[in-house]
Amino acid sequence: MARTRQSFKRGRYGKRNEKRTTVLIIDTDVLIWYLRGKQSAKDCIESHLPFSISSVTYMELLQGMRNKQESSQLQKALHYWNVHIIHIDQEISSRATFYVQAYALSHSMQMADALIAATAVQFGETLITANDKHYKFIPNLNIQKFIPDC
Repeated sequence: MARTRQSFKRGRYGKRNEKRTTVLIIDTDVLIWYLRGKQSAKDCIESHLPFSISSVTYMELLQGMRNKQESSQLQKALHYWNVHIIHIDQEISSRATFYVQAYALSHSMQMADALIAATAVQFGETLITANDKHYKFIPNLNIQKFIPDC
C-alpha cells in the first residue's frame, strides 16, 4: 500500500511532462465487470497492461467495496497491474466543467463521466468503456467500446 500512497503524492511517472508508457484509460464499468468475475473484462484488462485510471474511477471503486477485505484486494490488483492513477488538476477540472455546461441538458452528462472524459482528452489517451453512450458526443475523445458479453 505504501507504493499506492507514493503514487498519489508524486505520480507514478514523476514529472507531468515525463513520457508515460500507457495510452489507455479504463473506465469504472470495465473494472467492475472484472471484479464481478467477468472473463471478457479479465481478458480486456490483462491485454492492456499497464493502463491508467482517473482518480474518479478509483474513488468510485472504493465506494463500491463492501468490506476491508475487498478494498485490500482492489489495492493489490491495482498494484499488480501497475495502474497509473491520474489525478484531477486545473486543466482537467476546467475541461470537465465545460462538458457539464455543454452537455448536461442535451446528453445528461454527469460530473464523474465529465471528469473521466476530460482526463482522457487532456492526456490524449483512449478510454475503454462499455458505457460509450455516456461519452460518444465528446469531441476529441477516443473511445474503445468494451462489450461484456452479457
